[in-house]
Amino acid sequence: MAPPASRSVIQRLMAASQHGACPCHGCRSGGSHAGALNVINQMRKLATPVDAPPVDKEYAFEVAAAHLRFGEGVTREVGMDFKNMRARKVAVFTDPNVAQLPPAKMAISSLEAQTDLQFEVYDRVVTEPTEESWRDAIAWARKHDFSHFLAVGGGSVIDTAKAANLFTVYKDADLFDFINAPVGKVPTTAGTGAETTGTAILDIPSMSFKTGIANRALKPVLGIVDTLATRTCSRELHISSGLDVLFHSLESYTAIPYTERMPRPSNPLLRPAYQGSNPIADVFSIWALRTTVENLPRVAKNPDDFEAMKQMLLAASFAGIGFGNAGVHLCHGISYPISGLNKKGPKWQHPGYNVDHPIIPHGISVALSGPAVFQFTAPSAPSRHREVLAIFHGTTPSDPSIASIPDSELGAHLFETIARFLDNLGVPRGLQAVGYTSADVARLVDGTIPQRRVLDLAPGVGDVAGEDGREHLTKIMEASMTY
Repeated sequence: MAPPASRSVIQRLMAASQHGACPCHGCRSGGSHAGALNVINQMRKLATPVDAPPVDKEYAFEVAAAHLRFGEGVTREVGMDFKNMRARKVAVFTDPNVAQLPPAKMAISSLEAQTDLQFEVYDRVVTEPTEESWRDAIAWARKHDFSHFLAVGGGSVIDTAKAANLFTVYKDADLFDFINAPVGKVPTTAGTGAETTGTAILDIPSMSFKTGIANRALKPVLGIVDTLATRTCSRELHISSGLDVLFHSLESYTAIPYTERMPRPSNPLLRPAYQGSNPIADVFSIWALRTTVENLPRVAKNPDDFEAMKQMLLAASFAGIGFGNAGVHLCHGISYPISGLNKKGPKWQHPGYNVDHPIIPHGISVALSGPAVFQFTAPSAPSRHREVLAIFHGTTPSDPSIASIPDSELGAHLFETIARFLDNLGVPRGLQAVGYTSADVARLVDGTIPQRRVLDLAPGVGDVAGEDGREHLTKIMEASMTY
């Protein structure tokens, strides 16, 4: 079977068919239309500046990131930060576990040191937040007159605080007014990079998948990246969060180029946060990938390797800047139904997570399809995938062991290399290892297709709402069952 055509090939073919078609709709003369086509082409040249971009094709990208502060013990400064911001009343978001740990206690002490600063604590954030947990947090926040918000925790806490902040500004809005289309009404730890991005993710149990809100307005004003904060994480939490960093960087580096994203927005304000791979995001993504490949195994092996933990925090923020501007694609799109369906189906309870409900942690759910995804995407950009393969092997693309691999075999090599990396971290070996069977494939595909925010950036998939997209996703799911 021939490898799937890349999106750029498909778009060139579509453009050729559109420009070469007979303009005389319904013409039955059977004669040559070269003269008519020549006249029309000359008119196009006269009407269009020479350097103008093709109609509907994107030609620009933007770079945005939150203001970050990185260092050991910087949590002690948050009270002064709010004082400097002239905060009146602060909403502090955390979860029941983090609330008992040093990072939360340090943050509260810092706020208390500012004697004239009011604050209230919400410690009911749910790991892998749901529609219900978000609504509870939003209702709580709306009861108070908060001027500022502080999240103390990982991605679940940060995303919940973002949502609560948003809906205290839009007091009459419903949650689904801002959820990404087609689910909603608007298209839009050391792992998530949530401290840098304008994205917030939640689980919709009634629909059995995850989705979210994405807009640059959700970017934090200040991200505090404290190297002391992750020292109390379990080994399993370190691994899951680190896998999120790994696939953030992998997906953003291999997303379609920003120049292939269509249609171009009619107004710069409508340019999405997730724009496709671009030269600046590439720098952050590739550094984060290399750093994660080097340091995540160290953290998994030695819980006292604080230098490796520090590097993973840096990698998380770097990957956040990378994917926050370029976007992610298939692994994340597929992960949302894997996590969502688990609550009703396999009911997998991942070790190392102190929760009272079934959970496939986000990083694990993203990783389960990783080998199959990059086997599929490799033909779309062989040079980028060759560079990724070299990083996993600790070498360069020019190394004879990497350079000698034919483009047609890169995908198979990536499948084996990524699978081996995950296996060495103790990640479950595919969807079957967490309880899914081949009978679940159709439901998993159904839950993936609505994730247009990320799937539209996937190389080689084409229109995921059509039959070709469903066929590709089905094959990826089947290949992800076991390895």
